[in-house]
This record gives sequence, structure tokens and C-alpha cells, in this order.
Amino acid sequence: MLVIVLENASPRLRGRLAIWLLELRAGVYVGNYSAKVRDHIWSQVESGLGEGNAVMAWRVNNEAGFDFVVPLGQNRRIPTEIDGAKLISFLPLDNNNAL
Repeated sequence: MLVIVLENASPRLRGRLAIWLLELRAGVYVGNYSAKVRDHIWSQVESGLGEGNAVMAWRVNNEAGFDFVVPLGQNRRIPTEIDGAKLISFLPLDNNNAL
């Protein structure tokens, strides 16, 4: 299983992903491909993302059952590894976005 989530992506990139993957909701794509095809699809995301952001996760045989790539684009979420487990931590809000 492969999942890609896009935010603020161009219609061109969204259409390109729709060729390979099923778009369940706006910006949420799923499919089931080999590692080689997965890498090719991610390279298309990297080259066409522009100002948006994206993350990709896929099924692997580990304790969590999945792995993911570092999110592309501006995003507060960053991957952190703790005791061999890959987790997500958040960068602090800047002064312009403080609540």
C-alpha cells in the first residue's frame, strides 16, 4: 500500500498522480506499487510540487508496519527517530502564526 498526501499542489501534479494512483479525497492518493515505481512517482512529486507540500508513506515489514519519507515543502512536521521508531515531531510556531 502506498499513500501520498498533497497540500497546495498544482492541478498538473494532481492529474499526473491520478494516472497511477486513486484519489480518495482531494490530495490523498493510494495505490500498490513496487519500490521502483514508488520512487519514480515520488520523483514526479518532487519535480512538480512547487509551493505545496507532500508526504508519502508505504507498507513495510517493520514494527510500525509502514515507513515514510521526509515531508517535502514548508511544513511544521519533521521526522524523528527514537529507539528505532520513526515518529513525527513539530517545529514551534513562529511569531506570525502564534495563537
